[in-house]
Amino acid sequence: MPTHPYTWNYIPLLIQILVAVGMGCSMTTVSFLIGRHRRLKTKLEAYECGIPAEGDARGRFSVRFYMVAMLFILFDVEAVFMMPWAVIYRQLPAITGSRWFGFWEMLVYLGFVFIGLFYIMKKGVLDWASDKGDL
Repeated sequence: MPTHPYTWNYIPLLIQILVAVGMGCSMTTVSFLIGRHRRLKTKLEAYECGIPAEGDARGRFSVRFYMVAMLFILFDVEAVFMMPWAVIYRQLPAITGSRWFGFWEMLVYLGFVFIGLFYIMKKGVLDWASDKGDL
């Protein structure tokens, strides 16, 4: 029977957290104290892949950028829903009683996804060559 309280088991974890935070703070402080501090114009400019900045950073973007980003997230979520199904596909008879039930469920799901893809293609969201302007 241990003679110390259960919370003592967390002392090594607490020490590790304190050492990690202490090292991070000390490295930042030493870097600040030793490093050179020259405020040059080129150091203060925004840097993006070696290309000089053009225009204002608050410029307007086409809605198409946001639409493509949302579609990317949508199809990532589709893949997230398909992966668990693919992993347990062989166990579906034990879960649902029939392997075909899970198969048809996934086909219905993919049907909805392809209807959505067909819709966005007909709307021209993915057609960047057209001169329709913003959607």
